[in-house]
Amino acid sequence: MGHGQAMPGSNPSLLTFNSSAAAFFGGARSAFMSVFFVVLAGTYVGLGALAHDFGLSAFWLTLSTVLVWAAPAQVILISGIGTGAALFEVALAVTLSAIRLFPMVVALLPLVRTRSTRLHDLLLPTHFTSVSMWVESLRLLPMLPAEQRAAFCNGLSVGYMGAAVGFGFVGYYLAAGLPPLLAATLLFLTPLSFLISTARNARMMMDRLALGIGLALGALLTIMHVEFDLMWAGVGGGTLAYAIHRLREARA
Repeated sequence: MGHGQAMPGSNPSLLTFNSSAAAFFGGARSAFMSVFFVVLAGTYVGLGALAHDFGLSAFWLTLSTVLVWAAPAQVILISGIGTGAALFEVALAVTLSAIRLFPMVVALLPLVRTRSTRLHDLLLPTHFTSVSMWVESLRLLPMLPAEQRAAFCNGLSVGYMGAAVGFGFVGYYLAAGLPPLLAATLLFLTPLSFLISTARNARMMMDRLALGIGLALGALLTIMHVEFDLMWAGVGGGTLAYAIHRLREARA
């Protein structure tokens, strides 16, 4: 497939593939070798158990995974429907949860898009954008030629989604013997892995400062029982870090 082969006379860190299909399968292979594969496996075992406990079908769980493709939003969806909440309220809550992915889409698309990229070529990467896919795409896509990035990104996402669907079934049919505490712990793997990956990729002082302030604000707002604490912690941490960065630049 040409995976991992450098183009002669080019940047040795550049990965190339013989075709878009090869790039797609290379992305899927990268998904299976990623730590996020393990994280998604654990998360969706817990999510499958949750769906089973609320009396939802395995087919419904699979459909929600493919259409929603965000574990936190699926937790809201499953718990909301399972407890008999109004469909409008559930839909609104899921939509508000999904808004957090919008900045990730905005950051990812410039890496995928080229001058010849058509609009419909961006639909799948946009839908596939999730925490795991976004983190790995930002790490791997710069090593690929621009024209192969969309196919690689789609392969990476299909690999992750396939893992989610498969292990969702595992959790669903193991639910009878899975302790509730273990299921909850497995669901916690996704935010924990995102935190670790974000800390690892924070190379600039402003990024580290935003992460530190956000964590401190998040803990404080949680103790104070402030609604939308995660959103305010993210907005506040990023804004304060940017303000401090600009102030240091002005004094330099």
